[in-house]
Amino acid sequence: MDDDGPDGAVSPAVLVVVGAGPRATGLVERIAANAPELWDGARALHIHLVDPYPPGPGRVWRHEQSPLLRMNSMAEDVTMFTDESSTIEGPVRPGPSLAEWAAQFSGRGPRHTPGYEPVDAEVLAELRSLSGADFPTRRAQSAYLDWVFRRAVAELPPSVTVEVHPTTATAVTGPPDGRQCVHLAGRTAPLAADLVVLTQGHLGSAPAAEHRTHAAFARRHGRFHLPPEFSADADLSGLRPGEHVVVRGFGLAFIDLMVLLTEGRGGTYRPGPGGSLTYVPSGREPVLHVGSRRGVPYHSKTRYRLGGPRPALPRYFGPRAVDLLLTRSGPLDLRRDVWPLMAKEIGYGHYHELFHAHPGRTALAWPEFAAAYDGLDWYADEMAALVAAAVPDPVDRLDFEALDRPLDGRSFRTPEAFQDFLREHIAQDVARREDPEFSADLGAFHALLSVYGQLPRLVASGRLTARSVADHLDGWWHGFFSFLASGPPGDRLRQLHALSRAGVVRFVGAGMRVGTDEAAGTFTATSPTVPGRAVHATALIEAYLPAPSLARTEDPLLRDLFRRGSLSEEVVADATRTHRSGLLSVSPVDARVLDPALGGPHPRRLALGAPTNSRSVAAFARPRTDAPAFRQNDAVARRLLRALSGAGAADGVGGERATAPA
Repeated sequence: MDDDGPDGAVSPAVLVVVGAGPRATGLVERIAANAPELWDGARALHIHLVDPYPPGPGRVWRHEQSPLLRMNSMAEDVTMFTDESSTIEGPVRPGPSLAEWAAQFSGRGPRHTPGYEPVDAEVLAELRSLSGADFPTRRAQSAYLDWVFRRAVAELPPSVTVEVHPTTATAVTGPPDGRQCVHLAGRTAPLAADLVVLTQGHLGSAPAAEHRTHAAFARRHGRFHLPPEFSADADLSGLRPGEHVVVRGFGLAFIDLMVLLTEGRGGTYRPGPGGSLTYVPSGREPVLHVGSRRGVPYHSKTRYRLGGPRPALPRYFGPRAVDLLLTRSGPLDLRRDVWPLMAKEIGYGHYHELFHAHPGRTALAWPEFAAAYDGLDWYADEMAALVAAAVPDPVDRLDFEALDRPLDGRSFRTPEAFQDFLREHIAQDVARREDPEFSADLGAFHALLSVYGQLPRLVASGRLTARSVADHLDGWWHGFFSFLASGPPGDRLRQLHALSRAGVVRFVGAGMRVGTDEAAGTFTATSPTVPGRAVHATALIEAYLPAPSLARTEDPLLRDLFRRGSLSEEVVADATRTHRSGLLSVSPVDARVLDPALGGPHPRRLALGAPTNSRSVAAFARPRTDAPAFRQNDAVARRLLRALSGAGAADGVGGERATAPA
């Protein structure tokens, strides 16, 4: 790195962070936390943050989106700060959760930043009334992230400064043993950097082949087609009132689109007995025919707290279990070798809460059950016998297969019969997730989070088969986790129930297949759930986020690096299969970008978060869950400070000199 300026003075170290959303904010917070130990102030450090969207919230959580869109987490379950659970080398610096931060505006909590108030009056009013069990708007989260960013910058030592560039980074160039040049849209001179960190977050991508085919069909017939898109950015103005729309996807993207096309078009809800809702249409709504692989919406989020003590996790699938898995010879299959341990861990969380909070529904004492549970495999016949003997009511037992595919083996003679069935399914799900008598579900949820936090190291080991990564990890597990743990608030499913009764939403079924009818000029949707039934519609919406793809990414910097061969897509291969995940390959040790031209990690370029194969996606977390992203942010911040202070100055952040091949 360049140490001397033109007048002989020591020049500042320069770090460029591309992306200024929550992940970059978390990194800056960790730099501030570790600077007292690792940055002596003898040299200045200048941090450039490059993002066209506001620093802190970034694109996904920016203020400028519909006030109707909400988070799928309660306010007390959202934090950007480390705590006593965090297994990090740097200092723990606790901070308020979103709920604790909001309490200051109504006088219920301490003032975290005197004089700071969100500029939007509606958001301020929401924060003043927000309780920990509320599901905040995304604009409330935007205000929180804005404050966290400001706090992180304010806590940097005087020798460390931050400059925000509200534009897009288009390219990064430079030799591995010299300064990097980060090129910006609308600016001739690039930013010169000692190190570059990519934290762009969730990215859009150009449509895949199937979506291009459907788009071409829509153009030929004057129809509407929306490929995978971020809901807040989608242009829905082309959908006409009363138009029939096939919607593929039943997760959070669908819920957002449902809101925008109903309440967002002037519809309202009238409350009824028992928390029920009746939808009063505006007349501007389209008719949504929704289906997916499962054919049912994601499970509602729980709205209660644990009734018993928090289980000590991890227990069966923690660091030691991963160590033992990695000592085995040969490749690992996630469903065969790993899932039984994961399932046992989740089961432990479920039954720990059931036995402690609802002992009257169990037939054994907890110590007796736990001792027997410890010695059994999840899928052993003896485990099933133990659970049957100890938990008399099947409704209290954890059945992953039934949870995962609730429509398997079911079919309905008429669409109306299926509508009735699924409305009842939704009503029962909401009731269970809001009844503390079923808090064992929350115990399982806590264990799910623990399991999720252990997987990155196993994936980084490279020991999983290509089939395991493609079909089991990125396919089944990601979908299963989201289905159980990342569903909408119960109020959204009550609204869905009301929209179904009003005829605005129609359920298609599981295993939905989308096709086209060239003669009629319509999109079609079929499902084995209602055999012989085909829906014809003049519009198609793909209600899910774009899949990761470096080849089709909308991010100009990543696209440029990929085309120049300066970064690689994750490829997992074995004797029978090759899987390309679309994710940016980084070193599992230190998050450096793997550069094919160098044959290894680039010493001056790192990448964090959603676009990378670290699979540490979430930038914020529930308190006291030892969040993987916080662990990674801390480790990377410490490496950056050591390198930029001069300890690894000549060779970049990795400590190994890399040179371009001759």
